Amino acid sequence: MSTSPPVLGQSFSLYLDLTRLLAAVMVVFAHFAYFGVIPQGAWGVLPAMGREAVIVFFVLSGYLIAATTLRSGQRPSARAYAAARLSRVYSVALPVLLLALAGAAAARALGDAIPSHAYVLDKLYLYLPLHLLFLGQHWSLAEVPPYLVPWWSLDYEAWYYLLFGLACYLRGARRAILVALALALMGYKLWLLLPMWLAGVWLCRSYRRPWFTPAAARCGWAASLLLLGAWVGLDAEAPLRAAALAWWPFPSLPLGSADRFLGDYLLCAIVLANFACARDADFAALLRVAPALRRAASYTFTLYLSHAVVIGLWLALYPHDPRSHADILLLAAAIAAATRALGAVTEHRRDAWRACFARLVAPRHVSAGDAQDKTAA
Repeated sequence: MSTSPPVLGQSFSLYLDLTRLLAAVMVVFAHFAYFGVIPQGAWGVLPAMGREAVIVFFVLSGYLIAATTLRSGQRPSARAYAAARLSRVYSVALPVLLLALAGAAAARALGDAIPSHAYVLDKLYLYLPLHLLFLGQHWSLAEVPPYLVPWWSLDYEAWYYLLFGLACYLRGARRAILVALALALMGYKLWLLLPMWLAGVWLCRSYRRPWFTPAAARCGWAASLLLLGAWVGLDAEAPLRAAALAWWPFPSLPLGSADRFLGDYLLCAIVLANFACARDADFAALLRVAPALRRAASYTFTLYLSHAVVIGLWLALYPHDPRSHADILLLAAAIAAATRALGAVTEHRRDAWRACFARLVAPRHVSAGDAQDKTAA
């Protein structure tokens, strides 16, 4: 009897690890240009790929959530799903947010430059709950914590996790009502980028048999990279971004972080093609570097979020010269060191974080030990 191929085979899982690691590095390069760490126009197209990296993360996230929750016979319980998602997000977001707030307070007290969004420090009673609940991009809001520009994407991802959990684990009228309420609270910006995340879910759910032969898959994979290169090199997003702003019929509702949604849809199609081909391409060579690749990728979320704090503090407290290769290398080393140190208490302590959240979501009559056992499913 034939069986369906795994939606997350070992070589493809390693490919996704490599992809998310490279995407995180692209975001760092993008912020080097955004914050003036490197001269304007330096490093070619590399600093221009930050948005593309975020869309990759959205598609990849949807795929992985579907792969770990919707497989027949391996679906975790609702509480296990909640504990896993909460621990995944807060294990990194909470320590980095506290570090960013402390760093911004210190920079404001010791330096002449006022950190961006420093007003958050004066109203922590308001902004701390807002950011911990990832409400900063809901409707017309456009709020991020000091030194944490990448936080905006968490405001999308965290609510997509919630929406998926409600749709996946509830039934009947309760599901319809709570999904509708979540969508109503999320607002139009999160609606516009939701298709990218759901595209990853679709790609996972639609896989019943290989779509391509390995040879065809590798050709398609290479073609998708050429398309991505053309997309970035020709700046194809610019006219689509202008069109989105021109066509948007609600001038009182700014698009903000969703103002590239038209281009994001086309970029999403390229990413889907790349993932679909990579899944069938059998990149067995990645197995040779599996331990090192897994290890490096295990710091991805920490790198993605914390690098902006390091850059912000570096520029606030050190007279950085964008033309100095030594300064750029020192900053890169500081980012790497901070990622390694923070990773030891964030992503690499995921089991401890998961156990804490398992206790929080466990029913009163279930012991903490039983709850921890259930999360291992």
